[in-house]
Amino acid sequence: MSTGIMESAALGRSSTGELIRAIDWRGAFWVASGVPALVLFSIGGIAGTAGKVAFLVWIVSMLMGFIQAFTYAEIAGLFPSKSGGASVYGAAAWVRYSKLIAPLSVWCNWLAWSPVLSLGCSIAAAYILNALAPVPGADNPAVLAWVQSHAGSIAADSPRVVEWLAANSGKTAADATAALLSADAVTALTPAVRTWTLYAGTLGPVSYSLNAAFFIGALLMLITFAIQHRGILGTANVQKFLGLIVIIPMLIVGVVPIITGQIDWSNYTPLAPLKAAYAPEMGTWDIGGWTLVLGGMFIAAWSTYAFETAICYTSEFKNPKTDTVRAILFSGLLCLVLFSLVPFTFQGVLGLEGMLATPIVDGSGVAEAMGNMVSGGGWVTNAFVMVMIFALMLSIMTAMAGSSRTLYQGSYDGWLPRYLSHVNEHGAPTRAMWTDLVVNLIVLAIACADATSFFFILAVSNVGYIIFNFLNLNAGWIHRVDNGNAVRPWRAPTLLLGLGVIFAYVNAVFLGAGAKVWNPQALWAGLIAAGLIVPVFWFRHYVQDRGKFPDHMLADLGLTTADLAKKKAGILPYVALVVGATIVLAANWFFQLPG
Repeated sequence: MSTGIMESAALGRSSTGELIRAIDWRGAFWVASGVPALVLFSIGGIAGTAGKVAFLVWIVSMLMGFIQAFTYAEIAGLFPSKSGGASVYGAAAWVRYSKLIAPLSVWCNWLAWSPVLSLGCSIAAAYILNALAPVPGADNPAVLAWVQSHAGSIAADSPRVVEWLAANSGKTAADATAALLSADAVTALTPAVRTWTLYAGTLGPVSYSLNAAFFIGALLMLITFAIQHRGILGTANVQKFLGLIVIIPMLIVGVVPIITGQIDWSNYTPLAPLKAAYAPEMGTWDIGGWTLVLGGMFIAAWSTYAFETAICYTSEFKNPKTDTVRAILFSGLLCLVLFSLVPFTFQGVLGLEGMLATPIVDGSGVAEAMGNMVSGGGWVTNAFVMVMIFALMLSIMTAMAGSSRTLYQGSYDGWLPRYLSHVNEHGAPTRAMWTDLVVNLIVLAIACADATSFFFILAVSNVGYIIFNFLNLNAGWIHRVDNGNAVRPWRAPTLLLGLGVIFAYVNAVFLGAGAKVWNPQALWAGLIAAGLIVPVFWFRHYVQDRGKFPDHMLADLGLTTADLAKKKAGILPYVALVVGATIVLAANWFFQLPG
C-alpha cells in the first residue's frame, strides 16, 4: 500500500475510489448490532401464527442461523478484498455453473435487506406520531366529557345502533349507544395529522399512502443517509453508542421478568399451534397447525439469520483474516441471547391473548409492554419509547450499511449496473445508498398504509432471503470442491458445513409452506421480484460488459475467467437446484392453512 493510501485510510478517506480498511471486527459487530432489534418487527406477528409455540420458533430459528453462520464465515475468508456479504462470496461459487444463478444470490440478498429501511422507518414514524399527536383512549377525560355533552346525539333505533347490535349479539341498545359515542369521541378528538393523507391508493394486493407517517419515515431515512455518508468508521462509532442504548434495555427486559417472578409458566402450555391465525383458540398438530408454525419459522428467519450482515465489510476490515470470523460469530452469540430471551419473556408475561393484541402485532405497543415488564411507571415507559425508536434507527442503519455494500460489490464484480460502484471521499458507496433510499421511499408508502401491506412486504422480502440462504449454504461445499486449494483463514467443521446444507432444504420447506401464511400471493410475488435480476444482469453483462466479467472478480481465489470452464462438482450443483425447487413446490402443495 502506498503512503498516500495509508494516510487516507488512517483519516477515513478514500483516495482510490474504493472502500477503505478502517475498522476491525468490533466495528462490524457494532454495525451489525441493529440485528437484535429486528425481533421487535415481528414478535407479535409470529405469535399470531405460531401461538404458544412462538418462543420455540424463535429459539430453533436462531440456532439454525447460528449453525449456518459457520459456512458463511468460511467462504467470507476466501475473499479478503470483497465486501457485500455472503451473497457475493457465494456468487463466486455458482458462477462456474450458471451466469444467472450467481447474480440471483446477490440480488436476493439485497431484496431481503433493503426493505428493513422502509419497514423500520414506518414503525419508528408511528412511535413518533404517538408521542407528538397521541390518539386519546376511551377513558381519556376529554373523551368522557365529549360523550357526556353528546349523549343524546344517537337514537336507540338509529341504523348505526341496529348494525352494531347485529354484530354484537346479547348486547342492549344502551351498550350500542355507549360504544358508538365513545368511538365518535375518539374520532373527533384524534389530531388531524393522524388521519391526514396527501394521496392514497391500491397497487395489486397492497395499498399505499403518502400520509404523515410516510413523511416522518422519509426524514428518518435521510438522517440515516447523512450519518453513513461519512463512511464505515463514522457509522460504526455512531452505532456503538446506539447499540449500547438498545442492547442493555433489551437484556434487562429479557432477564428482569424471570428474576422478579413475572413469568406465568402456563403461558407456554399446551405446546400446540393455533386453530386459526390471530385467534386465541388452541388447535392441533394437523396439516393446518403445522402450516401456521412453519409460517412462523419462515418469517423468523428474516430476523434470526440476519447477523450474517457482520461479514458485509470484509474489504473494510484492517485484518480480514481474523476479523471476519470474529465479527460474525460474536454477532451471532449476541443474537442467540436476545432472540431467545426477549420472545420468551414477552410470551411468559403477556400470555397468548396479550401477544395477539393489536398494539403488539403492529409494533406500536411494544415499548409500553417493555416498560411494564420492568415494573416501571410513566417515565419508564416513555424511556422505552425512546429506546424503541433508537432500536429501529439502529436496525435501519445496519440495513443501509449492509445492503448498499451488497449493491456496490455486485456492481464492482460485474453483476449489477456500473453506476453502483461509485464511492465518495469517505469510502461510502453513495450511489448504492441513494438507490436504496429511492427504492425504499416507494416501499415506505406501502408499509405506512396498513398492517396487511406491512407484512406482505416482509414476506416478499423474506422469499428473497430464503433463496439467498439456500444458494449460499450450498456455495460452501461447492467452494470446497472447486476451490479446495484456496487459502482459508478459517475452516468450518465439516459437520457444521453439512448441517448447513441440510438446513438449506429445511429452509426450502419454510419457503413453500410458510409464505402463504402471510399472504396468498407472497411466494409468487417474491419469485417475480427475484426474477427481476434477469433484465438487470442482462443489461450489465451483455450490454455494458459485452459478455465478459471483470478480471478482478475471481482475483481473491487466484483464478481467471478462463478457469470458469473447470467444473469439478459436475452436475451436483444443478441437482441441488432441482431438489430445492421441488421441495418448495411440494411443500406449497402439501401444507394448507386451517379451514
